[in-house]
Order: sequence, then C-alpha cells, then structure tokens
Amino acid sequence: MSLIPKQKEEIALEVIKVLKKRFQSFPDENSLVRNAPFHKAFLSAFFDKLAITQENNNFFMSLSSWYHGLNTTLGQSFFENIANLLCNGEKREWTSGRNKQPLKIPNTQKQIINEIITALSNSRRIPDCKQEWNEIVNAEVDELVNTVDFSTDVFFEDNKSVIAIEMKSVKPNSGEMKVEKQKILEAKAALHRIFSDKEIKFFLGFPFDPTVDIQKGEDECSYDKDRFLNSLVNGKKYFDKSEILIASELWNFLSGSPDTMQEILAIINNIATPNFEKEFDLVASYNLLTNKNYDAILSILDRWCLFSEIEIINSRNILTAKTNNDSQRIRIINQQSFDSNGNINKRRQNYLLEYIHRWNNT
Repeated sequence: MSLIPKQKEEIALEVIKVLKKRFQSFPDENSLVRNAPFHKAFLSAFFDKLAITQENNNFFMSLSSWYHGLNTTLGQSFFENIANLLCNGEKREWTSGRNKQPLKIPNTQKQIINEIITALSNSRRIPDCKQEWNEIVNAEVDELVNTVDFSTDVFFEDNKSVIAIEMKSVKPNSGEMKVEKQKILEAKAALHRIFSDKEIKFFLGFPFDPTVDIQKGEDECSYDKDRFLNSLVNGKKYFDKSEILIASELWNFLSGSPDTMQEILAIINNIATPNFEKEFDLVASYNLLTNKNYDAILSILDRWCLFSEIEIINSRNILTAKTNNDSQRIRIINQQSFDSNGNINKRRQNYLLEYIHRWNNT
C-alpha cells in the first residue's frame, strides 16, 4: 500500500510553502550581510578550496546563512508537519503555566527514574527500554509530584496505544541525550497515569540517517541504528535502539505503508526544479474564466500531486456555467489558487469543490 492521493497532495503543499519561502529569501551577489569581520577573515584561508574571491565573499556568507535557514525550516516545521499528516497526529504540550497544571507521577517513580539516569550516566547499566519500564510501572504508588514539562511533536491515540514522538535534529547538542532520556521516562510515566488502559510508546524520531554513505552505494533512505547512535554524543549510553525511529523506519511507521520516505522524496524532487518559480506563477494565477490552454497547467498539477486543482480545472464547464446569475461564484473563481507565500487558497478550493460535488449529485 502506498500513500493515498490526499496525503500526497498535503505533502506537496508543505513542499511548495518551503520552496516559496526559500526562493523569496535566496541571496544574489549584491546581497547585504551583517557585519562579520571574523568570519570573513577566517574564510580567506579557504578561498582556493571554495572558489571564493573577495568579490563573491559576501554572496558565500549570505548563501551559508540561507542554507542555515533552510535547515531550520525543515527541522522546526516541515518534518513535524509531514509526520502529523501521515499518521493523523497532532503536536501536544504537557506543560505548566497559565491555566495549566503540570502532570504528576508518584514520587517513587520519580526516584526510580533518577536512579536509572544516574546509573546510565555512570555506565553502571546499559539502556534497556523494557527493563526500565518494568521498574517504573511496577513501583509502589505514594505521594504525587510534578513531572518535567514536555511536549510531543507527534501525538496520536488509538484503541490500544498512545504514541508520542519527539522529532530531533540528526546532530543533537552535547548533553541533550541525557535530558531527553529523563524527559521521556517521566513523560511515559505521566501518560500512563492518564491512559492507564493503553500501551505507552515514546520515541525520538530522526528524519534521515546522516551516517549513510551514498558514495559506497548505500541507499539514502536506509539506516544503521548502531552506527547512528555511536555517532551521537552519549547516544548509545542513554538510548536503547527500540526507543528511536530513524529514516525510512520512522516514515513507514507513521504512514503504516512501505517506501514512504521514497515517496516523500519523489514528491519533493518533482516540485523542486529550477523552473519552480515560473511554474508556481503559472499555477497560482490561472483563471477558469479567461484561460484557454490548460495543458501546461494540468501537466504541472499532475507532477505536483495537486489533485484537487486538477478536479477543479477538469470541471471548469460546470463552474463557469451561468455565472451571470451568481456573483459570489465569479468572485471565488477570480481568486488566485495560491498566495504570494505559497499557501493554498483553501477557501477558494473548498468552495469550488463543494459546488462541483453538489452539481454531480443533483
């Protein structure tokens, strides 16, 4: 089973938003950069290796800032949004603050978690997810104490289990693994008090495996958990392999389908071409009342998996019939399908699709 058309379309819309934003901020050779004399001074040593000259030094620095922005966008929103649409999940926060009470766990569980973390830190035990959970969940219940605040980038619940995933950078900061381990153990204990009849699973999710060597023929969607955990500072010291989901394993788990990572990459590759801006302008500005030739637009929409827009264009005879008596429909038709930031015009799309479906059902 592969991704359904609706999922592909939603992924495509996320890709379009990222690309539009990054094109808008892409530097040119005249780009101004903030004063960074030390960076410029050090870069001088690499002029021959990076083909940098005094003339394009500013462009190189702007480009590196732009790339950092792309990395931030992918890490802070894109991966998280794709993950939630694949599994019908949501981001959820379990934090104290205004009008919110912190989650609580028995003090005995808190103490056991602290002992586990201390033992892992001192290498007196190795990570064992099942053993750790047995110790925590079987602790005697005494007075309740607050847990650490935590959030879940991905959260979903079914009849048997509760799944929580923290999406992480493939290069976490030093010391982050210990903090994450403690948070996950306390979060699992707290969630178990709320969902006592369900299995609690909490993972760290990594969107790809940077240790994969594609020059040696390794598949870019593959992964090696042992190698990856060894590449992280204290990764293997605190985490059992069963506590992380990485690369194709993560994306397949979220969708429930094989080859999901490959499908996501294929969607990105079909949209992210050098012609993106030109094609985006064509798709964003087409008009059902004035366009005559839709072949080029339909070709782009098909490649971009924008199936709803294809349905709208293919139903243009229905939508444009007797428009003289329906000024609201004319106004909606005349709206652009995307705004300047790459966001789909949902109000326009939903109105036109609803009109088509009503027409077809009469």
